[in-house]
Amino acid sequence: MTAGEMSIKKDGHGSDNEDDFYFKGVKHLCETGIMEVPDKYILPVSDRPNVINEEDTTSIHELNLKLPVIDFAELLGPNRSRVLESLNSACENHGFFQLVNHGISSDVISDMMAVGRRFFELPFEELEKFMSIDMRSPVRYGTSFNQTKDGVFCWRDFLKLVCHPLPDVLPHWPSIPLDFRNKGVTYANESKTVFLKLVEAILESLELTTTEKKTREREEILKEFEDGSHLMVLNCYPPCPQPELTFGMPPHSDYGFVTLVLQDEVQGLQIMSQNRWHTVQPVPNSFVVNVGDHLEIFSNGRYKSVLHRVLANSSKSRISVASLHSLPFESTVRPWPKLINEKNPRQYMDTHFSDFQNYLDLCDAKKKNFLESRKLT
Repeated sequence: MTAGEMSIKKDGHGSDNEDDFYFKGVKHLCETGIMEVPDKYILPVSDRPNVINEEDTTSIHELNLKLPVIDFAELLGPNRSRVLESLNSACENHGFFQLVNHGISSDVISDMMAVGRRFFELPFEELEKFMSIDMRSPVRYGTSFNQTKDGVFCWRDFLKLVCHPLPDVLPHWPSIPLDFRNKGVTYANESKTVFLKLVEAILESLELTTTEKKTREREEILKEFEDGSHLMVLNCYPPCPQPELTFGMPPHSDYGFVTLVLQDEVQGLQIMSQNRWHTVQPVPNSFVVNVGDHLEIFSNGRYKSVLHRVLANSSKSRISVASLHSLPFESTVRPWPKLINEKNPRQYMDTHFSDFQNYLDLCDAKKKNFLESRKLT
């Protein structure tokens, strides 16, 4: 235990149980006035974010990445075929893109970010009402990545909200701030609408040609997504006194079909591209969209679920809202038969949500190991 942690406990702000102290979250830890990162958050030297390949003399902070831009309005207009080609290229070559002109008003977006920030500013006594280590809980406040398995914690607190079916889960959502449910429901509904239109385009982009039969088949798949899973994750990354020693979130890929992420103006998100980490510049009122593990499986490896991570910073608190969408929880995800042939044989086994949940229960899921575990070769 560091000297800073010892002083916290002597001042009466800590817990007699060290694990309980850390499980209270990074925001609570910062409120004790720490001046250095506790040992529990310090990564081995080889895993730290400031480590650079010996052959690469470029700072990771200089490698800013300009993602492909998909104009949602054009996707729904006469230029759809051209935008579909761009969407196909983005999912194949990057696994990420910026979605602009998506139709969700700036007021809805700013309201969601603001109410999320106000939630994390609540006293710890309010936040701890939602603390749980149950990965299947419809509402869960927690810290790190997987606090029951992480050997080293990351510099992040989160609120996870199951968003479907809303009538069943909404009574479990926080009622403070008083407008939390109202703002959250509006945002959840509008982001689901964007997702459904986007996934329709993704299905079409995987074929790039349209026939009446193909259109009917896509419509059948879309019906499943209409009743699909929807998880919203509000992330808070408080200022970190030594950001070079830890991560906001470690390298990982998302397990769902598609994730739509809102970022505030603070940099932090990085994407692995060409074996190097690149910082994604925030674009106001846009979504950062990434291919999830389920879409890589569904596309039989054609669209890529890419490793990404979040850096900590020493000066500003960072807020993001991630909406993870996929098929219903009881569904089986498997490669689309249309994308399997002699030249591209099936590459992934059938996958259930329970497979991922069991994996998280048993493993330290800091890397892309879950998706790798589903590969047949």
